[in-house]
Amino acid sequence: MKVILHKECSFVTNNRPDFLTLYGKQGLHAGLVIIVPNVPSAIQEKLFQAALHHIGQRDLVNTVIEVRLVNDEVACEEYRLPPH
Repeated sequence: MKVILHKECSFVTNNRPDFLTLYGKQGLHAGLVIIVPNVPSAIQEKLFQAALHHIGQRDLVNTVIEVRLVNDEVACEEYRLPPH
């Protein structure tokens, strides 16, 4: 987390539980993208491309984007973390 916060980078992971906990403790962060579930790299690339499309040019400060397959369709969920 020290490196991520120092570099002020949005972070992409498929380790949902650990990084939600770590980011939930931060007052300010540059954003988190979670690819759920852990899938083969070709599918991860498809999910990541969908996340980038969803994000567009927006700033992700204190935002989490979760991207997953739902019935063979890509779904993106977005929320604030910390919530307030």
